[in-house]
Amino acid sequence: GRRTQLLKGLPATSTVEENTAAGVSVYTFNVTVSPLSSEGVAILPAIVNSNPLTEAFDIEAKGDLEYRVVTTGNPVLDYETMPKRFDLQIFVEDTTGRTDLNILTVQVLDKNERPVFRGNMAIQTVTIYVLEGTPPECIYQVDAADPENAELKYSLLPASVPFLVLESGAIFSTKEFDYEKDPHCYFLNITVTDPDGLNSTKTVNINIININDERPYFTTRQRIYRIPEEQSPGTIVANITAKDPDDEDSPSRLFYSIQSSERYFSINPSTGVLQVTGRIDREALPLWLHPNVSVIVWVEDSPSGGHTSEMDITIIIDDINDNPPECNPSTFRKEANENMTAGTFLLDLRNYCKDIDVDPSNNRFNFTGLSGFGSNNFALEPTVSGRLVMTESIDLENPANLGTEVYSLTVRVQDTACPNYSSKYPFYTSFDILLCYIIYIYIRIKPVNEFFPVFSNSSYEFNVLEITKVGSSIGRVNARDKDWPPSVITYSIVAGGGTRDYRNIFWISPTKGDVKILARLDYETTQKHILTVQASDQEKTATASVTVSVLEVNDEEPVCSPNFYSFEIPVSLAVGTNVNGFRIECQDRDSDPRSFRYFINEGNVNNHFTFSPSAGSNTSRLILASRFDYDSGLDTNWIYRLRVYITDDNLLSARDKTTHLIKTGTVTLSIRVIPNPTTVIATTPGFTVVMKRENLYYESAWYVPFVIALGSLLLLGLLGYLGFLLATWVRTRCPPAGKADSAFLIRFTFCLSSQTMTKLNTVFDGEARDPVTGKMYEFNTRSGARRWKKSNEPFQPALAMHNSGQGTDRAEAPSKKEPSEKRKELAAETKPGAKPLAGQSETPGQDGLRLQKQKEDSEDRGLSSPAPPRH
Repeated sequence: GRRTQLLKGLPATSTVEENTAAGVSVYTFNVTVSPLSSEGVAILPAIVNSNPLTEAFDIEAKGDLEYRVVTTGNPVLDYETMPKRFDLQIFVEDTTGRTDLNILTVQVLDKNERPVFRGNMAIQTVTIYVLEGTPPECIYQVDAADPENAELKYSLLPASVPFLVLESGAIFSTKEFDYEKDPHCYFLNITVTDPDGLNSTKTVNINIININDERPYFTTRQRIYRIPEEQSPGTIVANITAKDPDDEDSPSRLFYSIQSSERYFSINPSTGVLQVTGRIDREALPLWLHPNVSVIVWVEDSPSGGHTSEMDITIIIDDINDNPPECNPSTFRKEANENMTAGTFLLDLRNYCKDIDVDPSNNRFNFTGLSGFGSNNFALEPTVSGRLVMTESIDLENPANLGTEVYSLTVRVQDTACPNYSSKYPFYTSFDILLCYIIYIYIRIKPVNEFFPVFSNSSYEFNVLEITKVGSSIGRVNARDKDWPPSVITYSIVAGGGTRDYRNIFWISPTKGDVKILARLDYETTQKHILTVQASDQEKTATASVTVSVLEVNDEEPVCSPNFYSFEIPVSLAVGTNVNGFRIECQDRDSDPRSFRYFINEGNVNNHFTFSPSAGSNTSRLILASRFDYDSGLDTNWIYRLRVYITDDNLLSARDKTTHLIKTGTVTLSIRVIPNPTTVIATTPGFTVVMKRENLYYESAWYVPFVIALGSLLLLGLLGYLGFLLATWVRTRCPPAGKADSAFLIRFTFCLSSQTMTKLNTVFDGEARDPVTGKMYEFNTRSGARRWKKSNEPFQPALAMHNSGQGTDRAEAPSKKEPSEKRKELAAETKPGAKPLAGQSETPGQDGLRLQKQKEDSEDRGLSSPAPPRH
């Protein structure tokens, strides 16, 4: 870090010329090292900074410790655009750590430079185009500059050319050029020179442009052409040629076009070849009426704005046989009844077909080739006429025709003239080089209903249990029709199947013939039903008899009389006694009287009671089977409720009881046992049967009291709410009369009486005009009451004029205060409980209250009424 004098020859000042190439030495200096430094320089001399900053200089080693500053060429030094002085700071360090930093000042010297061209001439060779016939004029301005801003001079070579350059650098032509006589191109060497003789040279090319001043002309003489229709696009019709006098020595550059709007033809704009571009159809408009096409061809020697010539040519379109016969429609659908006689006419195809070719020789056709499924049943008569007839009768029920209802035929419509080429339509076919058209004919044979439906059986018999469920199927009938295709058979019940209670207890499926029951069958009422079933094919019908036999089933319960009985017996009743002479009698509509069996199912505690006989009879008596014993505690019940079951299975064996349906009837008995009286009566005791009815509460009906209680609460709440609304309405309609007036009834009566007096005793003693509507109205000066004045009503004189001023003041005063203050003042003026008598004038308090009431009513209703006048 110690600084000593290591750079020998620095600081110093040196010069260098501008535009100096890279590697040119600017200044040379030496580095002095210490004797102690055995290895020389640790950090080589380097430019560490410059003012201004630049990279145009660098340091190179020249000898052992000799160095020189050289130019880098990046950037190239320029005296005119760059700084003219640079201060370079050079730094060096030896191996002992000594350093030195000195400045080399480099001054850039100006040097005379060649002039330079600017603009296009600086980067390329300029080409100038001059039209022939152009008068002498300035054709270009050369732009050049001298780096030292010296005055420049311009010159051109060769001197023989018809051009000159002025001192300002402007190039002028000196003659009017003729393209056909003068050279077509000139090369000028333009030289610019500075005062010291340094110069620069550039070449300028001048081309003379030929102008179009002659009209082209057609060389083709033919004007009429003939082509057949339907030529493919690109077919050449004519080759139109023309020449331009301006191009005698070279091929003419002409442009061809068709002037008229032409959809059939186009012309090549360069070669003049006229060719087909669109379809040419002789049978289509407008060629159908006008087969000659007129085409106007133009030729011009410039795409736009040049000289033109035109030629009218005519193209005649010839008809060819290019259209096969066409039929509309191409598919026919006809119907014929079966068994139709042979020779019946069906269709004339010639009415639907035509050939649109224009030439009569090209539009003839005939009908051939009748083929297809069932074609042997049909024919064309005459052969090529197109008249289709039946050749034999068709019976659909014939096994040979079974299942065949539609016959598919094809007929070939064939062109008799030879075509020039194959058909252009993909659905046409070619036979024997002739164009043809295929017609498809579908003939449907309509079936005739010839046969009646026939049931598989003349009568049917179905057996059904009387307990069969409603809706169950009990059998099926079936009928068939020999017609083909098979007719749809529908079934219906036309007679029978009714009872006293039901009009129809049977139903038949219209499509399947299933017979179902609609109501419960009862063997005991009707054992047999006879139905008449009809089968119909929509035209013809047939009937069959259906017998439904109802099979008996034990489905009736025993019915006993009485089925409920209540009585009392003494405790001392003897065993074997018919209890109270009770006897039951049972009936069963579907069981023998001997089939009944009696037994007590429940309530017979200690088996005190039994029935005799217990089975085999339709009547049985209640017998006391054992005596009562209350003294020993064996019996404790004094009331016996017996549940008696009566079954109809007495005549069944034990095995049959497991398979047969058994019905059970019930009888309920209520028996009260009467204790012995304290006094023994010798006579036979008598007793009274007491019948009682009790209303019992069931636990399952727990919700009934809950619903009643809840409904009562809701009703009380509704009544309370309605009372609150009524009190609110009365309070808003009748303002409070003061602190002393606290009774609601008094306030309500006073309010009603005030309103009545206002309506009866109001005297309108003033009148004014409403500022909004402009109408006249009358008012009461005391109360402020007002009404519209009628046009024919005279003005009412004022009553009690001495009070009018006071009434007016009271009417105006409340309007200047808040609503609460109004009500306080009105309440203070009103005496509680005061009622005006009929015929008397109202008190001021009543007057103010009525005024306040009318104002509040008007505000509540939102009505528009005239405002009281202000005096």
